[in-house]
Amino acid sequence: MAGVSPTPLLKDELDIVIPTIRNLDFLEMWRPFFQPYHLIIVQDGDPSKTIKVPEGFDYELYNRNDINRILGPKASCISFKDSACRCFGYMVSKKKYIYTIDDDCFVAKDPSGKDINALEQHIKNILSPATPYFFNTLYDPYRDGTDFVRGYPFSLREGVPTAVSHGLWLNIPDYDAPTQLVKPRERNTRYVDAVMTIPKGTLFPMCGMNLAFNRELIGPAMYFGLMGDGQPIGRYDDMWAGWCTKVICDHLGLGIKTGLPYIWHSKASNPFVNLKKEYKGIYWQEEIIPFFQAVSLPKECTTVQQCYTELAKQVKAKLANVDPYFTKLADAMVTWIEAWDELNPSGEAPAKTSNVKAK
Repeated sequence: MAGVSPTPLLKDELDIVIPTIRNLDFLEMWRPFFQPYHLIIVQDGDPSKTIKVPEGFDYELYNRNDINRILGPKASCISFKDSACRCFGYMVSKKKYIYTIDDDCFVAKDPSGKDINALEQHIKNILSPATPYFFNTLYDPYRDGTDFVRGYPFSLREGVPTAVSHGLWLNIPDYDAPTQLVKPRERNTRYVDAVMTIPKGTLFPMCGMNLAFNRELIGPAMYFGLMGDGQPIGRYDDMWAGWCTKVICDHLGLGIKTGLPYIWHSKASNPFVNLKKEYKGIYWQEEIIPFFQAVSLPKECTTVQQCYTELAKQVKAKLANVDPYFTKLADAMVTWIEAWDELNPSGEAPAKTSNVKAK
């Protein structure tokens, strides 16, 4: 009905996590879509800097001092001076679902010129099943106006629970530095109206700037690694989380979808700065990817925590010879799980972390 706002989906079950170093003016554009939800803002960089949040949003804000206070020595697993710090927000959330977005992502328009409610589409993706065992050529069979095609096994039509919804970007594509340098003016203008499940056994590059997941199903695997300050690598935080998450989802029989919704990615990061951050990762990934492709988790691993701890063990055993960094990363993965379990005892909602900046 015209003039009537639809009830926000999962209003009390979803947190929006935003990592930032600047005032969050971008939220004004998202107000019609985000205002009903609780925000968790993870302030990176100088904790003495005040971040301004527009009026009327329900939020809590954590800076580095808060992270150190809440996690104590285990705070060492949370990256500093890198958007990887966002995963602290996943850890302290008390909700079933998380949506995370970068502060340079604006509301995109669909081909008809209508504003895209990215969050609503993510929720649709995540509340309907995924189909990782058999590809449907009409893409997501659970969307309106489509179905399973002829020849799709009826025994697989129930699908599996969807753990992750990976959205895309119009305007500035998520390219690595070498591609940015070669194609500085390339913009993504292609709106593809499709959502698909990534097949079992297939890895993908997960981008963290427009991403939703079921925290109860996969939360502990969403560790964005050790990046940024004092680390030899950056811009692989979401990639690392994506590879770990995909291997664990495959093992536990969960699905990951990619495609809609689109956001408008407003600004390209500096390709020379990016190259410096990514340089080692571009080499290392040629060994990291075969590791994840070959990794096997024992059937005794039945929880995300068990899977993740086993993965950390294998990272240490198989990737330490690539660079000592991977020993450090494997240790941080274990610390992350310990910290997660401390704040989320026996799978329940986390203990109250009382944050002074909560509004």
